[in-house]
Amino acid sequence: MSHSLTIGVYDQVQPAVRDLLHTLGNVVPMPGLEEQSAEVLQQLRLLVTSAMRGVDQADLDRLPALKTIISCGAGRDRYDFDILAARGIKLRDTAEVVISDAAEMGVALTLALARNLMAADRFVRSGDWSGRRFTPTPRLAGSRVGIVGLGRIGSLVAARLEALGCKIAYSARHPRPARIWEFQPDVVRLAEWSDFLVLTCPGGPETRHLVGSPVLSALGPRGYLVNISRGSVVDEEALIGTLSRGEIAGAALDVFENEPNPDRRFMTLANVLLTPHSAAVTERYVADLVQAVERLVVEESIAQIF
Repeated sequence: MSHSLTIGVYDQVQPAVRDLLHTLGNVVPMPGLEEQSAEVLQQLRLLVTSAMRGVDQADLDRLPALKTIISCGAGRDRYDFDILAARGIKLRDTAEVVISDAAEMGVALTLALARNLMAADRFVRSGDWSGRRFTPTPRLAGSRVGIVGLGRIGSLVAARLEALGCKIAYSARHPRPARIWEFQPDVVRLAEWSDFLVLTCPGGPETRHLVGSPVLSALGPRGYLVNISRGSVVDEEALIGTLSRGEIAGAALDVFENEPNPDRRFMTLANVLLTPHSAAVTERYVADLVQAVERLVVEESIAQIF
């Protein structure tokens, strides 16, 4: 491929992807657009960023010829679609490379909560095993799992947990006729029904603090929360209080409102499992991501030629 292609790249993009882009075109680092000449900015038609980073309005304003944004990841809550539509800017993502891994983490966190693996590990390390028996845990098979957001990731989480013997119901903006699982439009009522409430919905203004005190109260003292969606979906102040008072049994969180510096109060709670927004980050993920970005860049460069 000719190196005439000019590509803007945010620092948050995986290093392996940035290395790839240097082989596909002339890379313009972002931030730093203000240091570029008008000629370079006019040539920059392709921008690569991460789903968590999105794109700054100030950067869009500096790129009059921008045609396509490639977003590494599945989330789209960092983008203003009205602005993109008005500018005629296409948004493409790499959701296909995160779906299976993210769903796998959702299942893993649910299993870890059900069998209380955090406490079991501490129990063995502390030496308590020699003096008493470990407390029995819930059985996941037969449990009721509510899925909030039945997109590609949520559907796969539901299918895999159903294969483990769980009963599934879901909440979404609209029912999915092709799905056999029960649809419950009210998240509070879904929480009342659920033993485990798994969040796989998009972030953004529509779902901000969707899970707050009413939903957590409905989940109840034997219920568990799993969040692999976005930190903004959960009212963390309400969650910390609920966990502290034992008003839900526990939570597993892969995402937080303030990343990478979550509220320190989470660290003091024994009934919460914390992971560093790593649901999709497997060894194979990076290689798959590089391949997906290369395909998208090639497709967009050909489209822009013709």
